[in-house]
This record gives sequence, structure tokens and C-alpha cells, in this order.
Amino acid sequence: MGGVLFALIAIPVCTAVVIMAVPSRYPQLVRYISLLSAGAQFVLSIIVFFAYEFQGSRGLRFGFRVDWLENVGFLGKHGISLHLAVDGIAAPLVMLTGLVIFAAVFVSWNISYRNKDFFVLLFLLVAGVFGVFESQDLFFLFFWYEVAVLPMYLLIAVWGASSNFGTFVRTKEYGAMKLVLYLVAGSVLIFVGIFATFVEADRGTFDLPVLGQVQYDSGFQKAVFPFYMIGFGVLAGMWPFHTWSPDGHVAAPTGVSMLHAGVLMKLGAFGILRVGMTLLPAGAEFWAPVLMTLGVIGALYGAVSALAQTDLKYMVGYSSVSHMGYVLMGLATMNDIGVNGAVLQMFAHGAMTALMFTNVGAVYDQAHTRDMTIFGGIAKKMPRHSAFWAIAGLSSLGLPGLAGFVAEFHIFVGTFQAGYYWAGAAGILAAAITATYILRMLARAYFGPLNEQWENLKEMRLGEQFAAALLIAFLLFMGLWPTPFIDRISDSVRNIPGITS
Repeated sequence: MGGVLFALIAIPVCTAVVIMAVPSRYPQLVRYISLLSAGAQFVLSIIVFFAYEFQGSRGLRFGFRVDWLENVGFLGKHGISLHLAVDGIAAPLVMLTGLVIFAAVFVSWNISYRNKDFFVLLFLLVAGVFGVFESQDLFFLFFWYEVAVLPMYLLIAVWGASSNFGTFVRTKEYGAMKLVLYLVAGSVLIFVGIFATFVEADRGTFDLPVLGQVQYDSGFQKAVFPFYMIGFGVLAGMWPFHTWSPDGHVAAPTGVSMLHAGVLMKLGAFGILRVGMTLLPAGAEFWAPVLMTLGVIGALYGAVSALAQTDLKYMVGYSSVSHMGYVLMGLATMNDIGVNGAVLQMFAHGAMTALMFTNVGAVYDQAHTRDMTIFGGIAKKMPRHSAFWAIAGLSSLGLPGLAGFVAEFHIFVGTFQAGYYWAGAAGILAAAITATYILRMLARAYFGPLNEQWENLKEMRLGEQFAAALLIAFLLFMGLWPTPFIDRISDSVRNIPGITS
């Protein structure tokens, strides 16, 4: 099974190479190669998720290791190696990545301008995401993290769209540059933290299982944990370092927005958990109140900001900031039910926000506007599209039976259990605000009398419908049968130092 993990990285990289060899005059061939590759990644990611359960004892599964730079190691350690494995936290996130890239290829089917270059960058990004979730070597985790982030600049700057706000124009180049500058700044902090940990551990290896066995000085942990918390937190949309996220969401093409919000932001929260909390538990416990406060502010700020939007894509962008605030709240509880909820929320938010961006792209392609105030009654012309929007929105506001409820319930229970009663109350208030802006958007744009201006709207494309239905299937899967997710996640969460029952 270790070969499956390697294949999940190798397939998108090889796909990018193959697409580069295809002459530009065959755009349809590029699309079918991309679809075949994304389908293979989707199938393999599902195999990783379901095969995880049947491997016996807890811990890492499907190990794969290739030594790279052995001369930097000592004491018989591996130095730097391509060490791949997954635990119960990474397994659902690997499946989420396979799901979203498969859906994103269908949504991106009609991209005609330099579609060859577009899919090359898209698959490089996905290879980086799989690499982060699978890496058990801190050096390669950081390497794949950068591979996942850097293609975003070109994907937004070349294929994105600028936004008009009266006389003010927010260009796609602005959104792309802002995103990259924020994320590179965060990467600098992560880089400092990684080498500080390597030097302090004095084990001659970047191998995470080895570094996790070191008992670091309490003062060191308290000093270094903020580098990981803020460095990874920038990509997780942590307030007040979140402002790149809505602008990046809005400027990006639909398929890239799906990957951006669906999986890329999860790398940040995953990094805090996998690196910061696992290696430096005393530092995590010391800074947990700060992380909780920033998570609560993000949840409330994102919800209130989404309530103020009239642009559908900005509404979803700020909604992502709000929901990632819930993830940070769950991590800050430092108890198993809250951290379980954080990982569940990563999956739930990834699927539902990818669905939301699919819906926004479908209506924008026809109407060439995202202003909800000038729509009205378009459910009469796009009934399936409207149903998809309703399901995504109901998951976002936490309706029982959908994935969002399972995740948020765990987070709120964990928050109260940890004694953060004020934070739990604030999180529930943010959920109430979420219900307000979701239901208001549906009432204003989709129901009521039809605005004759949109008489010629047609149902979303079959590929988009398939992508939306697939995402909904997984929202229902987790919402109606959360046990496979909870069992896998909780097994690994209990092994993290500092996490209480």
C-alpha cells in the first residue's frame, strides 16, 4: 500500500509532464488526460481511506521511504528522506483532495485559453497537497507545502477575473500577488520553526516520528510554537492574517477556487496539528487560549463579513474564513472531541465550499455577474442548480444529516468541555449568523418571482451537475454515517501528546 501513497504524488506530477508534451492544438486531448488522471487519484484516495481501517494497530499506515540526503544524518538516522505514511487524520484529507480535484476537472472543462498550461499548474498544485498530507519528513512536508502554494499565483493572475466595485477595480493580479505575499511570509515563519526544531532535537534527521519522541525544553516549545501557529495559520485563514483569502477566492477561476478553499486552506490547519501540536505539546497548551481567541474572532468576523456581501463569491470567501475559525477553535480545545471536530470540519468545509464555488461559477458563466441583489426567482430556470445551492447552504449552517452538523457539534462540545464557555457561545452565534446570510441569499437570488432579465438562463452543464452531485454524496456520507470518519480520526488524535479525553 505504500506504493499507493507514492502514486498519489507521482500521478499528478507525471500528468503535468505528459500534458506538456501534448501539442497545444489538441485541447480536448488535454481535457481527457486530465480527467483520466483525476479519476485515478480519486479512486486511489478512496482506497487509502477505506483500507486504513483494516491494518491492525493504531498509528501510521502504508509506509514508504526513500532516503535522499543521508550525509546530513547521524546516530544511524535517515537525514532527509521521502518518508510517506498516513494516519487517521490524514486519510480523510487525502480522500478530500482526490474528491475535489476530480470535481474541479469537470468544472474546468470549458477553459479554452491555454488550457494545457492551466492543467499543468493545477496538477502540480495537487501533487503538493497530497505530499503535505502524506509526508512524515519535515523537510519534504515543507517542500510539498511550497509546491502546493506557488502555482496559485499564475492560476489566478492568468486565468482569474477582476472584480468591479463601482469606480474601484480589484484586479486578478492584485488578488494573486496578495495571496502569494501572505503565504510566503507565513512560509518564512514555518522555515524558522523547522530548523529551530531540527537543531534543538539534535537527532540529525527531519523524520517526524523521530522528532516526536524528543522531549523538548518547555521554554523552547513556548517560544517556537507561535512560528508554526502563525506560519501555518496564515494559510488556514487565521484572523487577522486572513485578508488574502477572500480576494484570492474571488479572483481565482472556479476550479482553482474549489481547490483553494476546499483543500489548500486545510494544509494550514493540518500543519498546526501535525507539526506544531504533535512536536511541541507544551507550547500548544500554553498558546491554546490565544489560538482559541483568534479562532472565535475569525468565526464571528467571517460570518458578519459574509452577511454584508452582495457578491456571491465574496460571501463564500468570507464564509470560508468563518468556518476555518471553527477549525482553529477545535484545535485549541486540546481535547479529543474538539480536535476530532476540527478534522471533521476540514473535510466537511472542503466538500461544501467546493460545492458552493461550483454553483457560483455555474451562474456567473451565464449571467456574467455575481451580484445577488439583481437576481430573483432563478430557481424556476435552474432548479437543479438551486437545489445544489440549498444543500450546500444547509450543510454550512449545520443542518443535521449533513456533514457540517457533525463537525460543528463536535467542536462546540469540545469547546464547552475545555471550559471555554464564552467561545462556545460565540461559535453558536456565528452559526446563527451563517444561517442568516445563507437563507437570505437563497430567498433573494433564487426564490420568489422571476426577474425577467434572467429569462434565458439555462440549467448548469452536465459536468458541473455531476461534480455537484458527487460533492453532495460525500456531504451526505459523512452527515448520515460519520462513524468511518470518527473512528479513523479519533484513533490518531488520542496518540497526539497533550490531547486530553
